[in-house]
Amino acid sequence: MKTSQAFWMAFSSLKSNRMRAFLTMLGMIIGVGAVIAMISLMDGMIGYTMGSFSDMGADTISVSLMGAGSRQLTDDDFYNFVEANGDYFSAVSPSCQASFRVRCGEVRESDQTVTGVGENHAYVNGLTIEKGRFLSYADMRSRSKVCVIGSYTRQLYFGAEDPVGKTLRIGSEDYVIVGLLAEKSDSTQWSSDDCIYAPYTLISRAYGSAQPSSYTLKMVDPDHSSVAQQKLEDYLYSFYHTSDAYMVTNMASLLDMMDSMVGVMKKILVGIAGISLLVAGIGIMNIMLVSVSERTREIGIRKSLGAKQKDIMKQFVIEAAVLSSIGGGMGIVIGGVATTALGKVIGMSCSPSLSAIVISFGVSAGIGLLFGYMPAKRAAKLNPIDALRSE
Repeated sequence: MKTSQAFWMAFSSLKSNRMRAFLTMLGMIIGVGAVIAMISLMDGMIGYTMGSFSDMGADTISVSLMGAGSRQLTDDDFYNFVEANGDYFSAVSPSCQASFRVRCGEVRESDQTVTGVGENHAYVNGLTIEKGRFLSYADMRSRSKVCVIGSYTRQLYFGAEDPVGKTLRIGSEDYVIVGLLAEKSDSTQWSSDDCIYAPYTLISRAYGSAQPSSYTLKMVDPDHSSVAQQKLEDYLYSFYHTSDAYMVTNMASLLDMMDSMVGVMKKILVGIAGISLLVAGIGIMNIMLVSVSERTREIGIRKSLGAKQKDIMKQFVIEAAVLSSIGGGMGIVIGGVATTALGKVIGMSCSPSLSAIVISFGVSAGIGLLFGYMPAKRAAKLNPIDALRSE
């Protein structure tokens, strides 16, 4: 028997039992749809999370100094360290924060965070200037009362006006705005666009400290982040002689750790969704066994007319594969629609994963072949005389 004939007979059999075929495929539809939706949503969540962490600087290492008694590293020490280790680090930016009462015209904020940063902060953290300029080395040394603001801060105090050249009343001093940062997040409160940057030499003193307590170092090559981190930790330990005086955060290491964690979660979700495919396969095998029992006489007639065992097996295996493949195809459509809809509900851009579609359809077709084999083998082994006697 030709394969094309086997496919024609499979479609004819499914057409004659439409409701039973649909109910049998329902498990496969739900299983495949669940696999695609789960994998696609997880991929979207992974992309969103990893992107958020990458925006924080995957090529940076942050240092927070708690100090040890009166001993404290200075900004010059860190600049010298970066210069001496140019193979691993390209720049450093000190940073510190303080809360001020900020005012401009009729708009007042009683508890606004102002971040003191170095001249390399924009380069280290990948910030882009939309208008004006960023803080300079001269601003640091002369303690100039200048600042750079984000897009949210601009909207809050100036609306759509160009803020460059205007002043903000920060505490009891007037600061001239020399630069406006390009929008990075969504220009909402508490986002990265809600910021005011001023020279760290000013803000650290306002905070009550002669030196900043945090530093961000930009690595030359993130692939060598472990070596770079070890260099930095060795330097810090040689100064403080205790690891309790500082904390080093390597964003590249955090990204690798998060990637492995979400990978495990993804496998767990796929395993849970795969159980539904297994249940669907058992349902297909059950229906195929029922089909063999109902068509015993048909099988006997075919075998008596010269059909071989391999022909009977081909017929029922293809029928099971067609049944599961159609269910898998419908599941792909439903899974794709569900992924897009759920992505909009949770506020993420999610699209059906190509790998999830290929894997789900392949698994659904494979399950049809696997679970259709036993009923097909049973049908092929029927004795034609006993089959013809059945009613």
